[in-house]
Amino acid sequence: MEKIIVVGGGQAGFSTVAKLRNLGYNGNLTLICEENELPYQRPPLSKKYLTGEFEKERLYFRPQSFYSENQITVLLNTKCQEIDQKASWIKTSHDRLSYDHLVLATGSVPKKLPPSMGGDLLGVHTIRNLKDIHTIQSELVPGSKTLIVGGGYIGLETASALIAKGLQVTLVEAAQRILQRVAAPETANFFRRLHKKNNVKLIEGVGLEALDGDQRVQSVTLSDGSRIDVDLVIVGIGISPSVELAAQAGLDIENGIKVDTKGQTSCPNIWASGDCASFPHKNTRIRLESVQNAIDQSEVIAKNIHGNAVNYDPVPWFWSDQYDAKLQIAGLNQGYDQIITRNNLATDGVCFWYMQGGRLLAVDAVNDPRSFMVGKRLLEKGIQVNPEALSNPDSNLKELLRQ
Repeated sequence: MEKIIVVGGGQAGFSTVAKLRNLGYNGNLTLICEENELPYQRPPLSKKYLTGEFEKERLYFRPQSFYSENQITVLLNTKCQEIDQKASWIKTSHDRLSYDHLVLATGSVPKKLPPSMGGDLLGVHTIRNLKDIHTIQSELVPGSKTLIVGGGYIGLETASALIAKGLQVTLVEAAQRILQRVAAPETANFFRRLHKKNNVKLIEGVGLEALDGDQRVQSVTLSDGSRIDVDLVIVGIGISPSVELAAQAGLDIENGIKVDTKGQTSCPNIWASGDCASFPHKNTRIRLESVQNAIDQSEVIAKNIHGNAVNYDPVPWFWSDQYDAKLQIAGLNQGYDQIITRNNLATDGVCFWYMQGGRLLAVDAVNDPRSFMVGKRLLEKGIQVNPEALSNPDSNLKELLRQ
């Protein structure tokens, strides 16, 4: 009987095994999870789970009964240590297993501050898994002084959650502004105002020089020479794809595990999806760190393993919850030369439409789900819109879909 092994207990790994069974695949199916937890959602970790508003049971994609009923073998607390692509077997921390197809959904790891900067002091944390959150939760004392390093979405979401828990929050971003790598100044300006309104102290254009303390962090020194007393530091400076296993096996690596439009690596019976994989997209190669990508790419791989011939050509989407603001993003904004701002008075929301040469690239919608859905559909259908129609608050966005 054919054997498929999926390495990784996150969204991509779960989506792969669930889709294979949904398609009617009846061979042996094994899911390897490095954590001692069934596969669970990660986006709530920096949001409602951190604040205690989200119970642990709600994090899990499915209960144990789902895996038993679908004859999916789940190996918890198991690390894949080696791949022999020629002999088609893997070595784990407990056993050696053969496969006909291997799917790598190894995800990513958070970037950490080096020990030379004090990154190994107690009280310095990153956010990636349940263990991280449980450790941070044990140190959340109302009124304590917290420094967040990094003004991307993880940093801003964490700031929102800690303010809700009654902590004093300072966020430092080395770039000239928050969200510099991922969003337009207009979107950054909206969230800067929102965080300042909620008493977050934002320091932009200033880097972190060092964390100071004996065993536990007590203060930080910034690149402008200023010092800040802190009780807790949370580092959100990005993630790196987990490629070590694939690299050791001799698979091609290019900003992640290199796959084609079908999800195949340089070895025909090894596939990769999610945060760890880079794939061709519109004459370039990209890697997406999102739930949408983890689900959709994994489901394409499941279809292709099952005998279909499907290419992965996504319209990426993403979301971020901060205070009472829900940001929804569709598309990729790289190369934009114009931003069109459109307010939604009915929802007190706002949309920022990214254009390039009059062509729609992406949309950032804040508290405006209808505009997000219209933008997403426009991108999926390849419908080009008149910038004047977007900028006119009286125009009906739904009419654009009928063009």
